[in-house]
Amino acid sequence: MKSFLKIFSILIFLGCSLNFYSSAAEKVEYLKTDWSFKGLFGKFDRGSLQRGYQVYTEVCASCHSMKYLSYRNLAEDGGPEFSVAEAKAIAASFDVTDGPNADGEMFIRPAKLSDKFVMPYENIKAAQAANGGAYPPDMSVLVKARGGGVDYIYSLLQGYEEAPSGITLDDGVYYNKYMYGNNIKMSAPLSDDLIEYGDGTKATVEQMSKDVTTFLMWAAEPHLESRHRMGFKAIVYLIILTILVYFSMKKIWSRVESEV
Repeated sequence: MKSFLKIFSILIFLGCSLNFYSSAAEKVEYLKTDWSFKGLFGKFDRGSLQRGYQVYTEVCASCHSMKYLSYRNLAEDGGPEFSVAEAKAIAASFDVTDGPNADGEMFIRPAKLSDKFVMPYENIKAAQAANGGAYPPDMSVLVKARGGGVDYIYSLLQGYEEAPSGITLDDGVYYNKYMYGNNIKMSAPLSDDLIEYGDGTKATVEQMSKDVTTFLMWAAEPHLESRHRMGFKAIVYLIILTILVYFSMKKIWSRVESEV
């Protein structure tokens, strides 16, 4: 009996400890910003999307892939909405391997609108070898794959700090107060004026974090605007239907009351 009570007490202690640490983890509040795409009438900021693509291309694309996006998506409605000519020029700035040709050999050609975004590494092993054993995740649906969504990504990019006293980090590991476990193998990717925006917007860490996160949100939810429009139409339809049903029922019951 004593052994049973001892085991039971240990289990309770472990359960309380797990709840405590879970609660502590949940108390981490992410940075907030005004997302244009939130809410029933939310829409993507086209300027932010285009700047976000620039941040991805110049900063993130050297390690992180976006294998579910094609260059033609950059010119589609609801996205960054580059012109077709601009999207073609963007695609042509990358080289892809194609073939075989008539001689049975593979060849290099400029990318076309129909091509997927060029991958930074040939395979997972090559990516791990170039990053100290860590595999940079694909960013196509990264916003949906992480708890906290856009707020988490936005905060993570700005969460790099010196490790608190008493905490020792291994070589190649950095401290980030928003990362799960606070340890991350990716060094801080952003710094003020790291890039020069084509539209003249000042490239602060905060601005670049917001822009690239907006771009990642679109990549994960390319039909968000059309879904919002459909949702609004459905709500209007239901309101009209409810009003019609109400007056129809009122008319029917008025006849019943008059007969009584």
